Amino acid sequence: MAEQADIHELYEQSVQNVENEIEFLQATFTALTGRTGYLFREDFCGTASASCQWVRQGPEFQAIAVDIDPEVLDWGRANRVGRLPAEDQARVSLIESDVLTVETPKVDLLAAFNFSYWIFDTRERMLQYFRRCHDAIKDDGILFLDIFGGPESQEETKEKTKHDGFTYVWHQAEYHPVTNYMRCNIHFRFKDGSRIKKAFTYEWRLWSAPELRDMLLEAGFSKVTIYWEGEDDDGEGNGVFTPNGRGDADLAWIAYIVVEK
Repeated sequence: MAEQADIHELYEQSVQNVENEIEFLQATFTALTGRTGYLFREDFCGTASASCQWVRQGPEFQAIAVDIDPEVLDWGRANRVGRLPAEDQARVSLIESDVLTVETPKVDLLAAFNFSYWIFDTRERMLQYFRRCHDAIKDDGILFLDIFGGPESQEETKEKTKHDGFTYVWHQAEYHPVTNYMRCNIHFRFKDGSRIKKAFTYEWRLWSAPELRDMLLEAGFSKVTIYWEGEDDDGEGNGVFTPNGRGDADLAWIAYIVVEK
């Protein structure tokens, strides 16, 4: 089963929910600006699934997907963009480039999700990226980021999640408290006992919400708001994110950072 599996398909099943993401982006943008956003840029886009979902909203919607990895862009072009109707395909632009240097038209919304921007592991580099984001959006544009934290984010540990036909393993393999360096792997295990080890590996700095907020304001943004996930009756996340100036002292949490220009 491991030999027949596609790691990009497995990743999207395990990690992404682009339908909910795009719904959150559009609803939040409209609530804050009073208008609909039409031009979207997806940094560190990977397979560009979010961009494909964006243009599904209608013929007025356009997406720009940026990634530095030609292999994953080729996969997205063949397996995501290529499966859209022809009129939708024409409204997704895939760009192979470094997000620190890429030049694109000013967009309504810019998103960097799945913590990919944490590859910038110094304050100088992160600030450089945020300034580029500030320049890349319109005067009432909004930058969307995600963040995770909590005591468990500083542990060297494995978390297993069962899916239909396979198990997703999030492996925090290495963490350095002095620098907040972390190395994380994604593994996949299958019912027949086969497995894919280190399907994906990330080397990041674990950034905190106050650090990121301060840098975003220094980069020129006017307002930074954390959108925290609510809980259901069992105390589990309910998928509804709302502004929260404090957060909760959970062992592990994921939130959105909504940044107004």
